[in-house]
Amino acid sequence: MYLLGYDIGSSSVKGSVVDAQTGKTVAFASFPSHEAIIISKKAGWAEQEPSMWWDNLKLVTGQLLQSVNAADIGAIGISYQMHGLVCIDKDRQVLRPSIIWCDSRAVPYGQKALEALGEPWCLEHLLNSPGNFTAAKLAWVKENEPQLYKRIWKILLPGDYIAMRLTDTVCTTVSGLSEGIFWDFKADKPSERLLNYFGFDESVLPPCQPTFGVQGTLSRTAAAELGLKEGTPVTYRAGDQPNNALSLNVFNPGEIASTAGTSGVVYGVIDQVNHDPLSRVNTFAHVNHTAATPRLGVLLCINGTGILNSWLRRHVALPNTSYPQMNDMAETVPIGADGISILPFGNGAERLLGNEDWGCSIHGLNFNLHGRPQIMRAAQEGIVFSFQYGIEIMERMGLRVNKIHAGRANMFLSKVFRDTLAGVSGATIELYDTEGSAGAAKGAGMGVGIYKDNTEAFSTLERLAVITPDRQEEYRAAYEKWKSYINQ
Repeated sequence: MYLLGYDIGSSSVKGSVVDAQTGKTVAFASFPSHEAIIISKKAGWAEQEPSMWWDNLKLVTGQLLQSVNAADIGAIGISYQMHGLVCIDKDRQVLRPSIIWCDSRAVPYGQKALEALGEPWCLEHLLNSPGNFTAAKLAWVKENEPQLYKRIWKILLPGDYIAMRLTDTVCTTVSGLSEGIFWDFKADKPSERLLNYFGFDESVLPPCQPTFGVQGTLSRTAAAELGLKEGTPVTYRAGDQPNNALSLNVFNPGEIASTAGTSGVVYGVIDQVNHDPLSRVNTFAHVNHTAATPRLGVLLCINGTGILNSWLRRHVALPNTSYPQMNDMAETVPIGADGISILPFGNGAERLLGNEDWGCSIHGLNFNLHGRPQIMRAAQEGIVFSFQYGIEIMERMGLRVNKIHAGRANMFLSKVFRDTLAGVSGATIELYDTEGSAGAAKGAGMGVGIYKDNTEAFSTLERLAVITPDRQEEYRAAYEKWKSYINQ
């Protein structure tokens, strides 16, 4: 039997077919080949047509079915870009382009809600500020497009929309409502107070289904469009960051999933309903969360991650220098970069810093002592140290850091980056060969009962490397020096 997973991103739609028995990916596809279009009619706006996601999903499916028989696919899972808003009417027609995760127009609406509802209440019940999340985006539509708002029957997250197109069933999950900042964790239901403040009728929210379990079956229409088998169950859905954690087999308290591309993410699991009093990290229901057994995903995002490394390659490194060569250069310099500290915050406002835009800064540079190698190392250390700064916030929330799981990609290809993160955090780093759509496929296997739990589902996950903490005192000393510039 095979399992099919889709990953609905803002850049592309990816799909994987996984052999349920071996756990191996037997087919992979991604469309479009270029970065998908984001509509930006005004500064700070970002929208996409949901129909584009569906069109790319059809192309992905067609390519996957060149390698496997549709009749052999036993279940479907969905991963999706978080925090988006899709509005549909009673005929299930999309009323406007989706306002996606990176659209910032709703910030004032979230801030007003925070002030009106009270920061203590928001953090204790919603675990986050209403911020720029889905609820605030809907508030923008209500005020600025009132006639359209009146026609809204249900609001959907991007993954909910894809599931509707697949199954003709409209539903969401607790994890989904929590990422939209609609879920009251103390009441264990949608937040009446938030809904009343914004003037939303609760009926606008789809009914909840479990993250794992039959959420609908492939309709005759969708099966005909995609070439799949009618009745195939959709048995898993989750936002991209919880799904990335699932893909890396991160389910338990103290485990962390991390990525380090253009921006960097640290996603840690805690077992108590908690929040950061300064709202520097976000907390959502993880894929295996229940009221009886809480599992919360605490999300730290650092905007200035790989983009700093790429900036150095373009503007500091010699022409035609590769990233591996930059990594080799950084390795020639001792821990602490001979006294240089870099704060990597040059890619816009950082939530970690209270949504302030500090810019990137270099400290301790000596024109007589330092050159490219020291700068290369200080940049990688600075990125890691910003991760550690966020991890310490998570630790105060109850996270017990044991292991960090990551894919062997992007910044994790650098030995300096890996060793620094292990050394400063004290955690063992495990690198895996995995991908989001493959994780969604295995999530579908859990949801349909092929796997009894995550241990069985990910027993064949290929671990490529293990990095254990070493020279911790030296890394901690460099970190404390770096942190002194944050606390000035």
